[in-house]
Amino acid sequence: MEHTDILRVATYNIHKGVQGLGPARRLEIHNLGLAVEQLDADLVCLQEVRKLHRREQRYFHHWPELPQADFLAPEGYEAVYRTNAITKHGEHGNALLTRWPVVGHQHEDISDHRFEQRGLLHVQVQIQSRLVHAIVVHLGLIPGSRVRQVQRLQQFIEREVPPGEPVVVAGDFNDWGPQLKRILGGYGLVEFEAPRAYTYPARLPLAQLDHVYARGLTPVSLHVPRGRIWWRMSDHLPLIAEFRL
Repeated sequence: MEHTDILRVATYNIHKGVQGLGPARRLEIHNLGLAVEQLDADLVCLQEVRKLHRREQRYFHHWPELPQADFLAPEGYEAVYRTNAITKHGEHGNALLTRWPVVGHQHEDISDHRFEQRGLLHVQVQIQSRLVHAIVVHLGLIPGSRVRQVQRLQQFIEREVPPGEPVVVAGDFNDWGPQLKRILGGYGLVEFEAPRAYTYPARLPLAQLDHVYARGLTPVSLHVPRGRIWWRMSDHLPLIAEFRL
């Protein structure tokens, strides 16, 4: 494995591998597999990843036999998936795809009320000689819920991540304003300041709902891939962040 001092992290809400509604909906999971490979990231943090969905499996002839996280993992990557939500027809959650070895992983339920099932995925990854903690999140739709979920994220980090070890927190924060960025900054989690790193909605991005924060790593760059191939696959665009180890 190539040794470099740059850690490349991507986050992407894949909209469960399907775009559109009703009879017009289309399966995008195969295109997403090619796209994830193009991101060429050390760590790929995914949200809205389906483990299974019985109705869609019957509807789409080419539905993959593997769970989506395993299907999307490029050759040489390890996939870690944990369920956030169990629904009538299946279940979905967060995933991490990594080209570095996984040391351990765990899941924490951070649901704030009974109408939204939310969780965080914590994966310990061995990157060269360092242990890096990657946390994948998908926060709630209600502003007060998101503030409480960020506080629970901080409590989780205090409990599970030793002070000297680097941590990356990435995912869909569902937040349209600067409030969470300020709160996370107070916890020592920072993001590269890039103008207009907008990720949502994918066709005409107006806001940055997706973020990659880190503690113990130096932010180097932040980049959003653009173009028709990206906005056709999901309602979010991916976000790519680079950090100096």
